[in-house]
Amino acid sequence: MRWTHAAGRGLLVLLIVLTGYVTSGVQAREAGAGGRGPLTLATAGDLTGYLGPLLEGWNRAHPRERVTLVELPDSTDESRAQMITDLSGSGRGRFDVLNIDVNWTSEFAAAGWIRPLERSRFPLGTFLPPVVDTATYDGRLYAVPYVTNAGLLLYRKDILDKEGVAPPRTWAELEKYAETIAPEYGLDGYAGQFLPYEGLTVNAAEAVYSAGGTILGDEGARVTVDSAAAREGIGFLVRGVREGWIPREALTYKEEESKQAFQDGRLLFLRNWPYAYVAASQPGSRVAGRVGAVPLPGPDGPATSVLGGSNLAVSTHARHPDTAARLLAYLTGERVQRQVLTRGALPPVRADLYRDPGLIRRFPYLPTLRESVLAAAPRPKSARYDQVSLVVQAVVHDAMTGRQTPEAAVRRLARELDALTG
Repeated sequence: MRWTHAAGRGLLVLLIVLTGYVTSGVQAREAGAGGRGPLTLATAGDLTGYLGPLLEGWNRAHPRERVTLVELPDSTDESRAQMITDLSGSGRGRFDVLNIDVNWTSEFAAAGWIRPLERSRFPLGTFLPPVVDTATYDGRLYAVPYVTNAGLLLYRKDILDKEGVAPPRTWAELEKYAETIAPEYGLDGYAGQFLPYEGLTVNAAEAVYSAGGTILGDEGARVTVDSAAAREGIGFLVRGVREGWIPREALTYKEEESKQAFQDGRLLFLRNWPYAYVAASQPGSRVAGRVGAVPLPGPDGPATSVLGGSNLAVSTHARHPDTAARLLAYLTGERVQRQVLTRGALPPVRADLYRDPGLIRRFPYLPTLRESVLAAAPRPKSARYDQVSLVVQAVVHDAMTGRQTPEAAVRRLARELDALTG
């Protein structure tokens, strides 16, 4: 009997040991499968070819956690559609990490397609402060800022110098110079991106923000656009077309068309992203060596630009989330962020790079861009941002083409956004 009890105790101990061994083995395998391993990173087309070499640096240092780059179409809309198809499917999907436009963060987070991240794992304190807000939704971090951007006012420095005037700081100055100086040199006055697409949403939001207004509040739950500030901002754009210092041709401009118009020497002033300054300053541009850049003007001084750029997010179904988080930290480190600028000509998110004398010599617009980013704001946050943007584009374009007054346009905008947000 004593032997039976002893054998039973021995068998029980053996079972516990074996069970613990099996359990720990399963946990180890699960930790390996869910923690570290190879990844796929999806991004819109890499036009400068800089991202592949950056990832090769990671792959050499992490041979068991290699990253495969998947380039989607250059078109923002097509890339977004392919990402959503992958993320919303019933299976695991192909993409682990996604390089997403900053205004997709709220939509992807609200839909449950990307996972919340631990703030402590990323150098958020080293970033330009406004960019972090583009990566949050409902008070949580859902992405890590990777590239930023803000609108600048490009101008013909040679012409303003000849006229003895400083670049405009206010809407009134911009209007005056666009009306009086531009025609003397056979130029159109001012243009932005006014075709009804995402660029018009950006231009309209900048005008509303700069006048002190907003479009949505409470993460898209509240419509706030029906205000005197919104009427003033949209009125500024409408007045430009009506009075002629914004050419009607600009109603067909996207980024590239507006850049080309400035680069060809047809515009005195242009609102665009920093890449347009770089392009206009290159040999072959008709205005090379004669271009300046300042923050966008507003009603009483520098305007509020809309933040552009992209964030890095981790799919909810990512195979190896720990590797994914470590990759995000790698891509936002100082060394790689420096290469984002020098190899990709893309504005980095790390604040210290905007004060680097060597980089400023190579990219003279950096101090101006830093000033613009620090004063910038995200586009309206909403889980239905794509539909919000379509409404803004349609209404503002109707106003700029003279179909509606600014007052009627703002009332319509509030009404349609109310119906959309429910």
